[in-house]
Amino acid sequence: MQWLELTIQTSSAGIELLAERLTVLGYDSFIMDDQAEFDDFLENNKQYWDYVDEDLAKQMEGLSQIRLYLEDGPGAMDAVSDLKTQMALLKQQYPKVDLGSLEIGLANLKDEDWENNWKQYYQPLPIGKRLLVVPQWLSPENSEGRLPILLDPGMIFGTGAHASTQMCMIAMENLIRGGERVIDLGSGSGILSITALLLGAATATGVDIDPKAEDIARENAAINDLHADRFTAATGDVIGDRTMMERLAQGGYDMVLANIVADVIIPLSQVVPHFLRKDGVFICSGILDQRLDEVRAAIEGASLRIDAVNTMEDWCQITARLA
Repeated sequence: MQWLELTIQTSSAGIELLAERLTVLGYDSFIMDDQAEFDDFLENNKQYWDYVDEDLAKQMEGLSQIRLYLEDGPGAMDAVSDLKTQMALLKQQYPKVDLGSLEIGLANLKDEDWENNWKQYYQPLPIGKRLLVVPQWLSPENSEGRLPILLDPGMIFGTGAHASTQMCMIAMENLIRGGERVIDLGSGSGILSITALLLGAATATGVDIDPKAEDIARENAAINDLHADRFTAATGDVIGDRTMMERLAQGGYDMVLANIVADVIIPLSQVVPHFLRKDGVFICSGILDQRLDEVRAAIEGASLRIDAVNTMEDWCQITARLA
């Protein structure tokens, strides 16, 4: 099936009015791209990251548009013509509002462009000495006999490509001996929990504040034939919810994982000792090198002893134990 992608150029001041008009016209599914909203989102959610991809920031620079899709068949060009008329009327109705140009651009798409083209960007990824992250639709040659970790990268929250994730996986590869009880705080896609289990851990619990992550982690675990007897997913905030923290901490863990950002790891360090068994290990990552000293101080201030600090690109990973 062929589709038309319509891109309507507008402004930050006019994007809401344009979206409202499109809804009135019966377009109930469209995508809004706006730099001002992007910047506001980053400003109001700083606790979730220390770094934003420069290419993405450049892509959003000066951008304010709405994209929508029409089936490319009889009547499609009439619909485009009607939209152009409506854009002119919108400008007449709001002469004092900067609505931008409201110009409409057209591009042709096919169903397969949406559904499959993104898959070409995901290839098997060797990590460390033994691990291989594999998009679940591929069956690659594995001449080195690496341990495959199947993942659906179409799901959000982490694919293993980022340096911080790779360092956590390498640390687990070196430290897991078999039979461990593991908890992953900020589990996202579940990749670290899944890796721990495939390396030989007995059980793993993935915890994330985003409820969508819980289902995604379960689905990725199931792809690897890991089910409720070994993997548990939960939604919650172990920093702000003491009841949940105490419930999850019962019995203790041999390994606590946290691949998040410095601003979360710093307060999280205070609760990590509640989760660790006597000889347990804390593996954390997602720390930009300029934040390393702050995170080290927080970890050491929580009666944890730092065993190792590893770096990759601009990122750091820390391994620590109870002092």
